Formats: sequence, C-alpha cells, structure tokens
Amino acid sequence: MLNTRLGAGLLAVVLVIGLTTTRRPANAASAAEINRNVDKALQGLYAKDPKAKDLTARAKAVLVFPSIYKAGFMFGAQYGDGALRQHGKTIGYYNSVAASYGLQAGIQSFGYILFFMTDSALAYLDKTEGFEIGVGPSIVILDTGMAKALTTTTLQSDVYAFIFDQRGLMAGMGLQGSKISRIDR
Repeated sequence: MLNTRLGAGLLAVVLVIGLTTTRRPANAASAAEINRNVDKALQGLYAKDPKAKDLTARAKAVLVFPSIYKAGFMFGAQYGDGALRQHGKTIGYYNSVAASYGLQAGIQSFGYILFFMTDSALAYLDKTEGFEIGVGPSIVILDTGMAKALTTTTLQSDVYAFIFDQRGLMAGMGLQGSKISRIDR
C-alpha cells in the first residue's frame, strides 16, 4: 500500500514538473487545434446557456480551457491548454496546471471558461507570471441557475467562471489552486 502511494505520488510530481514548463512554444498546429477546441466549447456553452453569450459580450476578454484532464490517487495533477479571446479573436495561449494531495482517486476531464469583467482583472492576468485562481481578482463560479440571474446590476465580480462537460469519476471538483500561465508562441 505504501509503495502504491509512493509510486502514485512520484508519478504526480513527474507529471506536474513536466506539465509546468510554461515557456514551451505553441506551434502552428497546436494553436490551430486549441482554437478549434475553443470554438467548439463556446458554441456548446452558448447552446446550453444563452446567458453565457451575453456575458461574453460584456466581458473584457474570455479565457477558455476546452479540456482539463485530472488524475489522482492521494496525489493528483491536472493540465489543459486554452486561449484568451477578446472581441472574438485569440490574443494569447495559456495552460492551466494544478497539483493536489488528499483523499482522492480517479480520472476526470472538464472544461472551464473565465470571463474577465474588469480591466484590472485582465491586467492582472497579463502582468503576473502564473495567475493563480484563488489569489488576486475575485472569482465567482457560475452554474446555470446563477447565470440566468445575472444582469448589468448584479455583475459585480472581477471574474466569472463556468465549468462544463465534466466526465469521469473523481472525488471533489474545484479550481482552487490552479495556476494559469501564458504559453509563448
């Protein structure tokens, strides 16, 4: 049992170290693939929740991670690539990496979109070397019911997040502690 935990822990550490090389260049094919996946994710979200399209129109920019992959047994790691869009155009590529420890087991995939509602929140993403969710601008995670209640007077937070397309089996779900870093292209 101890050897299994140690092996899982070492695997998670190797994955996190390997996946946190945030200064790797995004080649043309991977940029095109990220953009296709971002387009598909946005279309799916807008079809399921039309208020998300209104939120996109009001946002300064949106950061879309179409697929985040998470695995763990005691130690866990997650990773995914995404694109920052402003006025419908990609202005940068990012990755999201997280590591965790605790009572967890399983494999899961999901996507998430961050809606940057203020210039200061967007500037924070741009100026930091590895934006960390849970540190910096306030973030509100929305579900479909909350999204329907959003109006111009209730939009008060710096960043809103939608989590979508959850698949797999994993105990617990959250973005706390995720690190978002720009990928040079």
